[in-house]
Amino acid sequence: MGILGTKENDRLRMARFSSRLLACVLFLFLAGCVVNPATGRRDLALIPISTAQEIEIGQKTFPRAVQQMGGEIVDPVLSAYVERVGQSLGRVSHRPDLPYRFVVVNDSTPNAFALPGGFIGITRGLLLHMENEAQLAAVLGHEVGHVTARHSVQGLQRGALYGVALGVLGGVTGEASYGPLAQQAGELTAALLDRSHSREQERESDRLGIDYMVLAGYDPRGAVQLQEIFFRMEGGSDARWIQGLFRTHPFSRDRMVANEQYILTRYPGAMDSPALALGQASFYAATADLRSIRSAYDLYDRARRLESENRTNEAIATYLQAAAAAPSEPLIHTGLGMAYLRAGNYRAARPYLEQAVRLQGEYHLSRSGLGYAYLQLNEPARAVGHLEKAMELLPTLQSAFLLAESYEKTGEREKAIGLYRAVAQADPQGRLGREAARRIDVLTEV
Repeated sequence: MGILGTKENDRLRMARFSSRLLACVLFLFLAGCVVNPATGRRDLALIPISTAQEIEIGQKTFPRAVQQMGGEIVDPVLSAYVERVGQSLGRVSHRPDLPYRFVVVNDSTPNAFALPGGFIGITRGLLLHMENEAQLAAVLGHEVGHVTARHSVQGLQRGALYGVALGVLGGVTGEASYGPLAQQAGELTAALLDRSHSREQERESDRLGIDYMVLAGYDPRGAVQLQEIFFRMEGGSDARWIQGLFRTHPFSRDRMVANEQYILTRYPGAMDSPALALGQASFYAATADLRSIRSAYDLYDRARRLESENRTNEAIATYLQAAAAAPSEPLIHTGLGMAYLRAGNYRAARPYLEQAVRLQGEYHLSRSGLGYAYLQLNEPARAVGHLEKAMELLPTLQSAFLLAESYEKTGEREKAIGLYRAVAQADPQGRLGREAARRIDVLTEV
């Protein structure tokens, strides 16, 4: 009897211990969760990120993302149009108070992306495959859905890249040197852009985007049409879709069918409603200039492929055709100027890079290339301003080294040493890092 009583007491104590342990685990789990503003569910967040921090991450990484993808397109009408459509969706979303920004980036690869805090980009290449404003709203609404559901933030909250994000938070942007902050911001930007969304996140953003479309007054047929475009492109031979949109936004026929079913179930009369717009005329008016230079950018893309195959003379000839077809497109002039630089023809490169900067002074590659051309033509004083601007727009190892070299040649010894040191620390085993270390030794010799 005594033995049985002892065993019973042990079982009771174990039950009480298990209950307390479960309560502790539940408490820790709930303490490590945040309520998703778009879905209402609790998402695991081992490291919470506030809305203010989310916005700051977006503000620090978005300009770099735009620079890495060709810069912002020079088309005020189109830029204002995309911004207006995007803002109409942001206002009716689950997070209307975010500082949404919508930018068209000058990249031929069909793609769209959303960074934390409401910073959204869509490429020239994707816009050229659309036919109406509702399709544009479907893309932008989908990206707003990624933002409102905090999909990019979730990876950071679970610990991945949190240390890098923490380093970026509170740092000064546009720093004049290539230091740890610039490297961390670049690493975080690349990771956020390269992050592939799960199929469930894609479906969730599809549903949210459709909701926002309808609330903003758009016909959800635009979302169906968009999915049909994706379906046609999925099995095609254009590698740009695989390298762009489909790499980070996995597509499937099941997803297309699920979206159609969602519209039919949730908005049964919406696709026949005269109150909801497809907006074909407004879309074609806003994209008229974009479509008029499509053939020029086809030549530009062909020239880039020729360059990648080391067919430099053919590439330059093709860039020249592209520049003749669209003389006001700065990115084409940049491509031509950079091709001449790679061929070692610095005098031929300079006027094209100067023209690119005149047309758009806010693209890092034009500035960096022009600075390099001036440096090679023994005009370091003229190189400094362009390379400083390039570093402000997108700090890179190459621009940092060229700027240090320019400082050295203009007699700004301390600036040169400081920047060479940053390059040497960032790239200790690389060619630029080793050369920077050698230059430091030369400059510090007594």
